[in-house]
Amino acid sequence: MDPFAVSHFSNVALLQDAKALVALGRKTSAMLLSRLIEIEDRKLHLRSGHPSMHAFCVRELHLSDGAAYKYINAARAARRFPAILVEVYEGRLHLRAVLMLAPHLPHGNAGELMAAAAHKTAEEIQLLLAQRFPRPDVPERLQSIPLPPPQPPIPAQWPAGPGRELAPGQAFVTTPEQLPRKPTSEERVDQPVSRSRLAPLAPDRFELRLTVDGETQDLLQRARAFLSHQLPTREIAAVLKNVLRFFVSHFEQRRYAATGRPRAPQRASTSSRHVPASVKRAVRERDGDQCAFASEEGRRCSSRTRLEFDHIEPLSRGAVSTVENLRLVCRAHNQWAAECAFGPSSWSGSSWRKSATGAATRRRAPTLFGPPTAAGCRASCAAGSGACCAASRVRR
Repeated sequence: MDPFAVSHFSNVALLQDAKALVALGRKTSAMLLSRLIEIEDRKLHLRSGHPSMHAFCVRELHLSDGAAYKYINAARAARRFPAILVEVYEGRLHLRAVLMLAPHLPHGNAGELMAAAAHKTAEEIQLLLAQRFPRPDVPERLQSIPLPPPQPPIPAQWPAGPGRELAPGQAFVTTPEQLPRKPTSEERVDQPVSRSRLAPLAPDRFELRLTVDGETQDLLQRARAFLSHQLPTREIAAVLKNVLRFFVSHFEQRRYAATGRPRAPQRASTSSRHVPASVKRAVRERDGDQCAFASEEGRRCSSRTRLEFDHIEPLSRGAVSTVENLRLVCRAHNQWAAECAFGPSSWSGSSWRKSATGAATRRRAPTLFGPPTAAGCRASCAAGSGACCAASRVRR
């Protein structure tokens, strides 16, 4: 049987199989940790001709450098606290969680700390550790970073032979092959972005570390100057807080019509796509700045980014922009609802498409949080073939 064949799975069976494989991987990881503990205790890595456990894992077990680091340090933590093996085996802790908790286990109730971190993401564990083991504030620092030194020219490689000797010293040339060229579309990749860091230090205290360009630094200095009357110390944290308050307030008003003094509803717009400001505010308050999609088990989408107003019943069928017919959904679930309603070719990136005759009807989207709770394409998707809502598909 082909272990990579998946087309025969139903939707439910495919999800269950994926979860079973993840559970098997966790059990395998816990068992590998116990083996690594014993290998290091018996010094079998030295007997195998490797100078360290890291070299043994990379050369003998063919793990990547990052995976070897995680497994070795998790195994050493499990040697001191064997309960870690059980937590990993049963899927309550992942390896990243073990590495984050390990330095703090000797300073507190190890069992209680591991129980509090069970099934949490790395970001949630960071907040947990900041609450349990607060750290002092970091000093404010703004400094320039020098540019990397230019690369030296590549020495020319001349074939040896009579008459090929050059003057004393080394001649540096640039051959046509060494000249920079514009990469093709297949070779082009995005430039690496400097990684920012926002890490919790203590309850309600965070460390922000990032690299900015010259324009951003100039804007920061101008903002500090503008706020110097209200903030004589010109601390960057206080300036940033005031700027972000203004920015968020501006975009809340622009996107959701948020205001402390709402006006009375104006005359109805003649545009069918117009969403009244009062409706925007009500939908946002109901959905709470979060995607309204919920699975059949009731698990709500956690996305709070790229949110869009979506009409449950399409405007092409005479629907109107009311609180009951609108919801906030993320871009991914908005696109998926379009594919369920009209087929994969119906999504244009910003609007629904329909046939030239307009005869097609859109099925109600999948289960949602709050008022929109229709089952949608649940039955037609049960086979897992990807042909969801075939009856209502519309070609471009």
